[in-house]
Formats: sequence, structure tokens, C-alpha cells
Amino acid sequence: MKCVIIGTGNVATVLAKLIFKNGHTLLQVAGRNEAAARYLANGLQAGYTTDFKHLDYSADMYIIAVSDHAVEEVVAQLQLPEDKMVVHTTGSLSVNILKKLSSNYGVLYPLQSIRKEMHHIPEIPFFVDANNEAARQALKTFAQSLSPLVSDTSDEERVKLHVAAVLVSNFTNYLFTVAEDLCTKENIDFKFLLPLISETVSRLNDYSPAETMTGPAFRADHNTINRHLEILKNYPEEKEIYQFLTTKIMERFPRH
Repeated sequence: MKCVIIGTGNVATVLAKLIFKNGHTLLQVAGRNEAAARYLANGLQAGYTTDFKHLDYSADMYIIAVSDHAVEEVVAQLQLPEDKMVVHTTGSLSVNILKKLSSNYGVLYPLQSIRKEMHHIPEIPFFVDANNEAARQALKTFAQSLSPLVSDTSDEERVKLHVAAVLVSNFTNYLFTVAEDLCTKENIDFKFLLPLISETVSRLNDYSPAETMTGPAFRADHNTINRHLEILKNYPEEKEIYQFLTTKIMERFPRH
């Protein structure tokens, strides 16, 4: 498959590397930042441009891998031959945002926390959708060349997946950040918590999260909870989060 990547950010960079690694041809990188586009393209033996008027129109697929709020801006500026396959990579936008660009369009959504600095690309589930069956099958075959974890999805399903992804990734990472701040203030090495974090996540390979719940809120251990709140009395943000989550855990797992 001959591809053009539009974007130079985290998703664009990792997708471009996967495309190159798995035997496809990356013809061109298109991006607003010339230095970033040139750097990514040079590393993957591709051309680059900062002007959509100079896009390579010989590609089989055009992948819009930009932030959610920038997709509409790209769509408004992009002009492609009628039958070219064009996809976006976001979890929150409808497939139909691309309908003015081509008779073949779709979504290639990577459900993973992705950063361009990654030396090792993690396992990435891809969720695909398209406006017709031929495009869907072509996109699915392409995605399967990048990852063994590929599934069809609708707009509605994909948005729900995106919500769940925010809960398990962004929100938990926020809690890690808050915990690290507390450790720093109390002269505790946050690295001592890393084995606990790893063990908590690894259990999810074999058990439902509800089956692995532990802790004072789960046990309704009010003495420990009160001691923790006393420790947090000088840290209002941490105390607020602790109280809120403790209440929610106790509501979810009541002890009679």
C-alpha cells in the first residue's frame, strides 16, 4: 500500500513508522511545520510538503493523523481525486466528516497512548470503519498488516471506546501525577510505587477489575481512611480526590 501521512505529531509519527516497518510505501509526509515534516520523512525514506497543493496523488491511502480539532481544518483545505481512500485517526469524530473528500473514506483509530519519542512501539489495537464495504475490507486488511488486534466499529461504538480509554489512561495517569506530587512534598521516592502499579495492571490480564479491588474504602476501614484524611489535611487537592474516590468505591462495593 502506498500512503501519504498528513500530520507530524504523536499518532502520525508512530503510524508512519509502523507503515514503513511493515512493508508499505510511505510516499510523503504533509505537515505545517517544515522541520518536523522533513525530519519524519527523511527517517522513513519519504518525501514531504507543507502545502496541500503539492500532495503526491499517486498514493492508495491518505491518512489524516492530526488532533481532533484540526481534522475539519485539514478537510476544508484538502482536495483529492474522487476515488482515493482517505481516513482519519480520531476516536471522537464521525467517519462522515470525510464524505466531501472522496467516495471512499473511513476511520483508522489506534486505541493506545502514543508518543513520537517511543523507541519501542507498543501493541496497538486498531478500530476501523468506512462508508462502503469495499473500503472497509481494504482498510481492515491494511490495519491487520500493522497489528493483530483489529476490529470493526461504528461512530457510536468508537466514541464509547474513547470515553473508556480516557478513564483508564488519562484519568489514572492524573492520579499517578497527584501521587507523585504528594511523594515529592513528603520526601518519598515515587519509584517505590511502580511495582504496585505494575502488579495492579498485570492482574487485569486474568481478572475483572472489580475482582481485584482492595484497599480501605473497599473494606470500609474507617479508621484507616480517617488517618489518611488527617495526613492529607494540608493538601486540599489530594484530600478532595481521596474523599471523592473513597465515597464512590464504598457506594460501588457496600459493606453491610
